[in-house]
Amino acid sequence: MKNNYEFSKSLAKWCFGADKPFIYASSASTYGDGSNGFSDDNKNINSYRPLNPYGFSKHIFDQWLIRHEFDKDCAGFKFFNVFGPNEYHKGTMASLVYKAYHQVSETGALKLFRSANPQYNDGEFLRDFIYVKDCVDVLIWAFKNPEVKGIYNLGTGKARSWNDLAKALFSAMGRKENIQYVDMPEEIRDAYQYFTEAEMTKLRKAGYSEDFTELENAVVDYVKTYLMKPQQYL
Repeated sequence: MKNNYEFSKSLAKWCFGADKPFIYASSASTYGDGSNGFSDDNKNINSYRPLNPYGFSKHIFDQWLIRHEFDKDCAGFKFFNVFGPNEYHKGTMASLVYKAYHQVSETGALKLFRSANPQYNDGEFLRDFIYVKDCVDVLIWAFKNPEVKGIYNLGTGKARSWNDLAKALFSAMGRKENIQYVDMPEEIRDAYQYFTEAEMTKLRKAGYSEDFTELENAVVDYVKTYLMKPQQYL
């Protein structure tokens, strides 16, 4: 709350008062379990119920901006599942690609959660994975186009499964697929998102026209250009 809400409000007010651009990070976690959709048109924002404190803190900052119509003076982005270079400091919050690379390197196998939801098979939970390089491109575009205002989704608009991600990783590493399913810890079962997929119409209408990197190509770039050459990037 101190960082994601109070401090964010202070930064926003300073930027608005000093006539400086304010571009900030929201999160796809604000959508909660996705039962009310993943639309960034603001119409349903008060119906979203984030599943954890992080998502809640991001959500109420979005609400604060919209309530005061400050969203017309800034650009915010709801990041979906971002992965890629320079997340080495994040520990347990690093992406699965990063953690899985080291797991496979050390054990030859990758553990994924077994489904606790009868609607999904093991490893078939869906996420909108987006490469960090694509996120950077969008943010630079927003900075160069100050007329772009509002809160936007930042994903690919194409959900993929954890199994797809795992297979892409094994392929990029030149390893034989070896996926092992383990029970999901009880403490996270009620707060687990089984599906996320960004609606990207709003960002496209705002003028962003570049393609997003396909999952397999992004994993190859991350693994071969960065993770296999740690001495250059750590």
